[in-house]
Amino acid sequence: MKKNHHNHKKASHILPEIEKKILTYKHFGYKVPPLRIIRTPEQIEGIKASARINTGVLDCVAANIKEGMSTAEIDKLVYDYTTSHNAIPAPLNYEGFPKSVCTSINQVVCHGIPDENEILKNGDIINVDVSTIYEGYFSDASRMFMIGDVKEEWKRLVEVTKECLEIGIATAQPWARLGDVGAAIQEHAEKNGYSVVRDLCGHGVGLKFHEVPNVEHFGKKGTGMLIVPGMTFTIEPMINMGKYQVYVDEKNGWTVLTEDGLPSAQWEHTILITETGNEILTW
Repeated sequence: MKKNHHNHKKASHILPEIEKKILTYKHFGYKVPPLRIIRTPEQIEGIKASARINTGVLDCVAANIKEGMSTAEIDKLVYDYTTSHNAIPAPLNYEGFPKSVCTSINQVVCHGIPDENEILKNGDIINVDVSTIYEGYFSDASRMFMIGDVKEEWKRLVEVTKECLEIGIATAQPWARLGDVGAAIQEHAEKNGYSVVRDLCGHGVGLKFHEVPNVEHFGKKGTGMLIVPGMTFTIEPMINMGKYQVYVDEKNGWTVLTEDGLPSAQWEHTILITETGNEILTW
């Protein structure tokens, strides 16, 4: 009896009409999210507080990033800003990752490891991906930065990738499907002559660094998990100028690079699904 009461209590923050709607979709064979990933109002406030610090970290990087600085200096900025706000950089020691931030330059798709010998040069494009733990709550976002005079075709890659993120967010509506999001991103990328990385995806975030669902950036409309109010997840398309195939650097076991050596770009936000749409938490 007590156990049942506890289970009921766990889902009691979900509005009855929303829970009923989820169960109806489930009855008709839809893949629905587990109720445990639907956030309570208190959890949403905690994730938002984490996200505000995370945005501050990226603003700090934006104010300081420049030609001639090392990616290790970016790592120090991220660590110092995060810890001075009583927060923890989520990547640091995550499954053995040695730094506080991922710095991915040019043909590096993601998970680039900061290094004092890696110097930003004129014409580079770099993704800076930061994730923050604050009072137990997680947030995650990344931005592209263009260093000095960047080739027009590389600028265009960065801009179209940002559009892919915006289109993905616009498609992530309550009662849509995750496949709709992937399909919309893929269509925009491919229409512009680019490809979408298949081996990596967005993810649920909030109470842990990576939670269900996986959010793929390619796919078919009308497939995948139902998107439900109260979910929090990242959308973070990785878009390649050339082919979508990637490989992991065997030397460090982390850094993902394009197989053809052409550049890649990525933008990322954490979003909250609401009853009427969604809210970007990592502005």
